[in-house]
Amino acid sequence: MRVGSFVLAAQFPGQGHGEALHRAVRSAEVAEEAGLDAVWLAEHHFVPYGTCPSAITLAALLLGRTRRIRVGTAVSVLPAQHPVAVGEQAALLHLTSGGRFSLGVGRGGPWVDLEVFGTGLSAYEEGFAESLDLLMRWLGEPSVGADGERFRFREVPVVPRPSESLTDTAGPELVLACTSPASVRLAAERGLPMLLGMHVGDEEKAEMLALWRQCSREAGRTEEDIRAAAHVSAGVCQIADRRTDAVETLTKAMPGWLKQGLNAHVTVDGRARQMRDPLAYTELLCGLHPVGTPRLCADRLAATSERTGISRFALLVEGSGDLAATEENVRRLGAEVLPHLS
Repeated sequence: MRVGSFVLAAQFPGQGHGEALHRAVRSAEVAEEAGLDAVWLAEHHFVPYGTCPSAITLAALLLGRTRRIRVGTAVSVLPAQHPVAVGEQAALLHLTSGGRFSLGVGRGGPWVDLEVFGTGLSAYEEGFAESLDLLMRWLGEPSVGADGERFRFREVPVVPRPSESLTDTAGPELVLACTSPASVRLAAERGLPMLLGMHVGDEEKAEMLALWRQCSREAGRTEEDIRAAAHVSAGVCQIADRRTDAVETLTKAMPGWLKQGLNAHVTVDGRARQMRDPLAYTELLCGLHPVGTPRLCADRLAATSERTGISRFALLVEGSGDLAATEENVRRLGAEVLPHLS
């Protein structure tokens, strides 16, 4: 089992952007010291839910500050960017980090980002598959041209080529965030592992895995490839000597962050949007994920792995909103939870 942290660089009420980003960087450094497998970085624009606007840029910083741990994006939002630019940056980090970079990509939402960056709502509603396919070609071929609905350009050489890394891996790992049956099918058809969100529980994740396997077989994937897919489950982790203390820490801090963060999202076309109740959502997350004593957290991770078949985790560890508490949480995850997991 491989356990990593999930870093949003969340801006809690009363905090500035610099404080949120400092906590994000420091928690990633501590994750390596604590023996975690990976750090996964979220990307958001114009909202305090997460203050990192470029997960790839922050990944580059952390790859330079660490030596062992894997660093991934969770996720780089493709509809707001050109897939070739994302591919070039991913190839650069793959080659210069010794193969420690994972590129997680996703569709994002119908947010004002699409207006600001000029990609338009169609990039979100119809263009994601085309962007993903162009990105995959860039990461796997020596030269690439395009003649699609959104992207048209003459053939150009891929520089740097991910396959020319001085490691055994031909290119950066590519993971697709999936939140619907359509995105699960897309991942399966492209042979990509999934990143599943922290808002869904084991039963729904197991159903998504079953659909992914079915679609993979229909696409002609071998059973060996299907078994080897390293899916990632996102969750929340808060460790304390008593479960009530861990739950209290999160229910005191997270609702204020969720309220101001999720409220700040603006749709590009004015469509109505439903917002979760912040306290109820926090309580749901506490019930779904490893929140409690070290033994309980280990048992919860093991149970999720057994129910779903997923053996990689990206756990939000900054739910307290406090730097010192976050560092302690990460250290306890490494010292008191990981030893119980195989």
